[in-house]
Amino acid sequence: MASATAWAIRMLKSRRRLRSRIFISFAVFGLALTLLFAGSAMYLRQRLENQLLGSALERNLNSYAQSFYVDPYTARGQPLEKVKGIVFSKRKFSTVPFAWRDLDNGVHTLTQRLPDGRVEEYKIAVRKDPDYWFFLTYESSSLLRSQQQLTYALILVVLVFAILSILIGAWLSSRVMRPVSELAGRLRTSRRAGTLQKLAPHFADDEVGELARALDEYAERLTGMVRRDHEFNADVSHELRTPLAVIASTTELMLAAPEMSEKLRERLKRIERASRQAAEIIDALLLLSRAERQGPADGESTDVAKTVADVLELQRPQLRNKPVSVSLNVEAALVVNAPASVVSVALSNLVGNAFKYTQQGDVLVRVQEGRVLVEDSGPGIKPEDAEHLFERGVRGEGVKGGGAGLGLAIVRRLCDLYGWRVRLAPRPEGGAVAILEFDAAPRSPVPTEA
Repeated sequence: MASATAWAIRMLKSRRRLRSRIFISFAVFGLALTLLFAGSAMYLRQRLENQLLGSALERNLNSYAQSFYVDPYTARGQPLEKVKGIVFSKRKFSTVPFAWRDLDNGVHTLTQRLPDGRVEEYKIAVRKDPDYWFFLTYESSSLLRSQQQLTYALILVVLVFAILSILIGAWLSSRVMRPVSELAGRLRTSRRAGTLQKLAPHFADDEVGELARALDEYAERLTGMVRRDHEFNADVSHELRTPLAVIASTTELMLAAPEMSEKLRERLKRIERASRQAAEIIDALLLLSRAERQGPADGESTDVAKTVADVLELQRPQLRNKPVSVSLNVEAALVVNAPASVVSVALSNLVGNAFKYTQQGDVLVRVQEGRVLVEDSGPGIKPEDAEHLFERGVRGEGVKGGGAGLGLAIVRRLCDLYGWRVRLAPRPEGGAVAILEFDAAPRSPVPTEA
């Protein structure tokens, strides 16, 4: 059963290929044309044969009748090859064979059973005068045999032409699709090599050549856009790092002053943490823009529990005066092979969402083996909407304040980059839970206890 299903899937995929469609179309066209020709030949032969034989029998019958009226003894019963004339006089009409009695003037086709049991077909021409009835019969068994031979010959011709259609269709589809296949092969080679290679010089000035030129123009525009995007990201990251470094160094010097009040010192610490977070975000976004798929840089590892504590402290001002308790439970040590900036950006978005959606209650962050859970007592989410919240520009219901709906989309892109998994689910006791998994081990979708 499985092999039959796999074969059917392969056949469906093959039928969707352009080369297969060309081959099937040509083969079906050739076969249909051959069948149409064979059927037309059979029909025309039978029609013309019946017309010619019928007119010949009528002429012979009239000639036979005229000869009979001139000299009955000479004309009666004289056979001509397979044609035989029979005359019945008026007083012998009762002896006419039953199958002939009700026949009108003209040519008819009848059958008769032979002594050996076979059924034979014959044609009969009828002329009924007042005193004499004339019948002229023609044994058509040889005609039937010739028709059968012609039918067999036409079947053989159809088979031969069907095979020729298949062979020519295969050759023609291969020849027609050769430039397209070559174009696809050069595109694959260019993609694997990672270099832009001109396609148009390798093809003639035809439709495929025009497609190659269009692809060259599109590739040039796309390459230019990517190059400008990379240059812009590099320039922005370089230019932003300088003022952030100035902010960080100035804040550090100000915190070293002994006469500073505690309230001002706390504000400077917040500025320091915000500048550090901005630097981490710049590093993570620059990594995403380059689309580097090699995982952690230089084997850098990060203590997730420490990063979570820093993120909670950094995101705490979002709560303002809301009656929300924040707690961190480290249930297992967790170290991941990734830069701290990447882990911090991913967790900051998850924790920041929990703080924004929770108006009262609690936010609990649990560090477990291989994963981090961010639980909140906010309005919760619908299971069918959980996946859509990771799309760009999609925001959940009930959030207050501005936002572009990009946070969870950035988290998903970072997870795709490092092979992690992130998902949202309703919390059993109310609210929502965000699960960030750093390993591939299967986990329960929703925690069962707080």
